[in-house]
Amino acid sequence: MVTKPPYTITPDILARIEQIGEAIGRAEAAGVSQDLRLRRINRIRTIRGSLAIEGNILSEEQVSTIFDGKPVVAPLRDLQEARNAIKAYDRYPQWNPACETELLSAHEILMAGLLDAPGRYRRGQVAVMGQGKIHHIGPPAERVPQLMGNLLAWLGRTDEHPLIASSVFHYEFEFIHPFEDGNGRVGRLWQTLILTRWKTLFAHVPVESLVHARQGNYYEAIRRSSAEGRSTPFIGFMLEMILEALRASTALARMLKDDHNYHPW
Repeated sequence: MVTKPPYTITPDILARIEQIGEAIGRAEAAGVSQDLRLRRINRIRTIRGSLAIEGNILSEEQVSTIFDGKPVVAPLRDLQEARNAIKAYDRYPQWNPACETELLSAHEILMAGLLDAPGRYRRGQVAVMGQGKIHHIGPPAERVPQLMGNLLAWLGRTDEHPLIASSVFHYEFEFIHPFEDGNGRVGRLWQTLILTRWKTLFAHVPVESLVHARQGNYYEAIRRSSAEGRSTPFIGFMLEMILEALRASTALARMLKDDHNYHPW
């Protein structure tokens, strides 16, 4: 028996989904996924945003330099995290979001050289940290395989709108916190994967960058969802970030058409 995660679809969530649908149309018309410069800019912003949430100090310019295979002077761990993330975001469109083996493979790529056993569920207790505070204590390690199995089975069977399903998965994944480290970056990558499977446009929309810009609100949405026992607040937050990311990408696409010499770094 697969258990459905608890959440409620509110009128505000439905309204936001409608707004996102309109924003997707405008982004596609602006050529967000066609402009190669924009695709590069957004990929770098995606990677830098997701890593920065975890304390990585690399700038977008430094990530861009690593992207080109050139040397960068920075802490070794930060460099390893960036190289791993570049590799993972290059490969992620090939993965099935409901496949446990591929989820573990993603973690192994993202955390290679950073953990003793990347690609394996944790064997001890963990806590969700953010801005120096404990936001959540993960379930006991012995429950992780069952909880993840149920979550992935639900994801594979649900007919929920991908905007909602991806946000629910993201929250539930962070609640379970299945790995010793790297849960945040895997959760964000997996939401992008689910969205990209729905609309390929999302491969070129840096939602992670907007989450980094609202990092305090990100952790607050997780905290509120945990307090309520349902992911509704987190769904609302992520839909807002998705909408903002679409609007920002559309505006940048239009600017690039007018300024062929523009480059952010």
